[in-house]
Amino acid sequence: MAHFELPGSDAPPVATRTVTCDMAFFVSEPAEVVLQVATSRSAGRIDVERFEVLSDGEPPESVAVLRDPKGAMMHIIGASVGQLTVNYHARIRVGGADSSRREDKATPDAGGSQPSDFERQVYLRPSRYCPNDHLVGFAVAEFGAGPAAGPRISAITDWIRQRIEYLPGSGTVHDSAEDTLLTGEGTCRDFAHLGIALCRATGIPARFTAVYAPGLFPMDFHAVFEALDEGRWRVHDPTGLAPRTSLVRIVTGRDAADAAFADIISGTAILERIEVTAIAEPSLPADDHVQIVELA
Repeated sequence: MAHFELPGSDAPPVATRTVTCDMAFFVSEPAEVVLQVATSRSAGRIDVERFEVLSDGEPPESVAVLRDPKGAMMHIIGASVGQLTVNYHARIRVGGADSSRREDKATPDAGGSQPSDFERQVYLRPSRYCPNDHLVGFAVAEFGAGPAAGPRISAITDWIRQRIEYLPGSGTVHDSAEDTLLTGEGTCRDFAHLGIALCRATGIPARFTAVYAPGLFPMDFHAVFEALDEGRWRVHDPTGLAPRTSLVRIVTGRDAADAAFADIISGTAILERIEVTAIAEPSLPADDHVQIVELA
């Protein structure tokens, strides 16, 4: 009689992330709508994925998909006048429970490439929402400078968490890291911008990352920042609102201008409704916000 071994009951359960995004726009003039809501191809093995867009219940005039070499996806929709609805659903299989904490050596960036000298320069320069050139005096006086980046990044993250008030709905799309520093309040987007600007001002490359965030309340898209330390892009979340090991990368850029979930390039469209969900299974991991974490 043939003998077959069954999988051991002690095998760790597969860690998955299930994310969804439902949006509705009213298009009053034919519009070109750019969406960045699909998870990055680097985030893990995608078991199930569905992206559906309808214009008054019918396929839109056009849908184009652009793919970034590092894994991000951009959907460009030609929308006619009427109701534009978007539904995205994905189930992603990720690594082990501690897959985001890796060995102390240079690890690949999202998409499988080492951080290049070009990237280091890009993520050191001022950008629209991160005018680090305006904050150098304050940043160096408060956090210092020099080659030891890790302790300085931690100090910046802790300072923001303690000194800036997290206030949902505060600020506008025009507010920069400088505005957040002056007002002392902001949202996750503002916290990330301030972290990036202060890191860059002290000589540390840093970048903005839009994510799905299981555990976030109230649920929405979330923003964190990644800073380069010893050749590794380590993720930091000054809000502390979601465990970093649960995060699912959507897109990464210089600041929110590169990572907007929706942008109207031409025409007129108004976002009327948005609902985001993100679930980590089999359980939501804990995060002491001290351990080293890297996003896939």
